[in-house]
Amino acid sequence: MKEKYENPLITRYASEEMAGVFSPDSKFRTWRELWIALAESEKELGLNITQEQIDELNENRKNINYEVAAQKEKEFRHDVMAHIHAYGEQCPKARPIIHLGATSAFVGDNTDIIQMRKGLELIKNKLVNLMDKMASFALEYKELPTLGFTHFQPAQITTVGKRAALWLHDVYIDYSNLEHVLNSMKLRGVKGTTGTQASYLKLFDNDHEKVKKLDQLVAQKMGFDSTYPVTGQTYSRKVDFDVLYALSSIAQSLHKITNDIRLLQHLKEIEEPFEKNQIGSSAMAYKRNPMRSERIAALSRFIIANTMNPAMTASTQWFERTLDDSANKRLSIPQCFLACDSILEIGINVFDGLVVYENVIKKHLEDELPFMATENILMEAVKKGGDRQELHEEIRTLSMEASREVKEKGNKNDLIYRIIESEKFNLSKEEISSIMDPKKYIGRSAEQVEELLKEYINPIIDKNKDGLGMNVKLKV
Repeated sequence: MKEKYENPLITRYASEEMAGVFSPDSKFRTWRELWIALAESEKELGLNITQEQIDELNENRKNINYEVAAQKEKEFRHDVMAHIHAYGEQCPKARPIIHLGATSAFVGDNTDIIQMRKGLELIKNKLVNLMDKMASFALEYKELPTLGFTHFQPAQITTVGKRAALWLHDVYIDYSNLEHVLNSMKLRGVKGTTGTQASYLKLFDNDHEKVKKLDQLVAQKMGFDSTYPVTGQTYSRKVDFDVLYALSSIAQSLHKITNDIRLLQHLKEIEEPFEKNQIGSSAMAYKRNPMRSERIAALSRFIIANTMNPAMTASTQWFERTLDDSANKRLSIPQCFLACDSILEIGINVFDGLVVYENVIKKHLEDELPFMATENILMEAVKKGGDRQELHEEIRTLSMEASREVKEKGNKNDLIYRIIESEKFNLSKEEISSIMDPKKYIGRSAEQVEELLKEYINPIIDKNKDGLGMNVKLKV
């Protein structure tokens, strides 16, 4: 048993893949990729950098001498300079040109952008997999009537699939937000100490076009189409907020969805997967707690609250930069990605095995449908010559009597039986039974599900079909 605190996002919840994106090794390897891209671009634009120096940098691209870097950081109290010296020890010929013209933010900020984009790509893939499973669920149950709720009070009938379509539409909005953020992300680029590119202008003898070209070349080598047009020493911290807001949007949706599932599980209508040997309670052996949905809710609240960190950081930056962003970013951004990765994996797992208890749903409908059907019964009776006002009063009276039977005595709702027995309604038992078909009250629920999938969801799934088929096994 380890004696130091371990982050549960790593040990219990997030995937190895997402943890790898924000790992120290990933960060420091990216630093070296950036230094190589910078040196290559400067060489291509005419600086006195040899191919031998570039080759030496490439030969030591991945074998990072971490022990040397750690020792240098203790000495310098500066992580970037520590790694520059460590890289220089491995590359004595290239040492003079490593980090040429750059500031620490060249590796720090550009790496942050690269890691966040990789993280967003993983999130996007898992979001599409979740959408695919939700779409299948909505389609399967598009016509199954279920009691609708407003204020968690019985309301007009909907279908299980239509309710799932409401959930899915929220996730569609999240996907749209995510796509926008991904498509708008740029590299910080080669901007210098305060963003003026003065050091590079000096290197290139005041050749503005070469400085601009250097910025473009490094971006292209790192897989970006462009860089932010202006920066201070850092890219605008509003970018971090935009990224984490997209994750917060996902968390808001999954929290709402799993709240609904938890309530439905209480009603015994829908239940999240429950494994053969799973224990719901250490005391109450019969319990089947919605632990997956509860975990999603807990982690979602962490993500939503965490979004305040980049908002506060962006608003409190001083001029071209201030370092009070650094420690906060190290915590808030990776952990938000790890938590979002977690809730998506759990969500995929939930929708992979969501159980629907149709008989319980039917029973709950039968308990409430008599009240909801009274307007249709009234209209049919009027068509057959009845007095609307007299029939309305009769339904009101009978409804009160039936309601007392349910609420005060705990009996079954017998309103329809009372209407059948009433002499004031000129309708047969068969005619009234026909009116009681729940599918006559679901409106365009099934059609709305089909239209949502056809027009909005399926194009996204088809576009990302190569990444489908994800099945998640939870760690705990």
